[in-house]
Amino acid sequence: MSTRWYPRYCLGNPQLRVFLPNFFMKLVKPPEPQPRNVVTFHVSMEMTKFDVKNYLEKIYGVPVANVVTHVKMGKIVQSEFGGHLVKKDDHKVAYVSLPESEKFEFPNLYPESKEEELEKQMEQLKVLETEWDRNTKRHKHRPGLPSWFGV
Repeated sequence: MSTRWYPRYCLGNPQLRVFLPNFFMKLVKPPEPQPRNVVTFHVSMEMTKFDVKNYLEKIYGVPVANVVTHVKMGKIVQSEFGGHLVKKDDHKVAYVSLPESEKFEFPNLYPESKEEELEKQMEQLKVLETEWDRNTKRHKHRPGLPSWFGV
């Protein structure tokens, strides 16, 4: 599975081998609504549906019922320089079906309490900006002098 070269074993030296897969799987939010037990991944082009199933079951211990893979064509865009057309790389999408008893939900990275805290911080930032503007306008005829150096 791995094509990496590892250091040769020498008598007396500890084994410094770490076996990492050559594949990647990126969890993505699907553009269209899916059933609760279907999860979408962008995977390496070399991965087969059997590799995806083994990867999830053996490494992460996730029960998998079915895997469907598709190769999506990359977008064709106009380049910034020269105006010629450039095709983005193709990517493989894997739709993993979990058993009916399982369901998957994306985690809420920004819960309500954090949004309220962020709003309070933004209000404090606005207050600080107004104070800064007021102080800099007050000393506009004395550029470079600190505010504590008053007359």
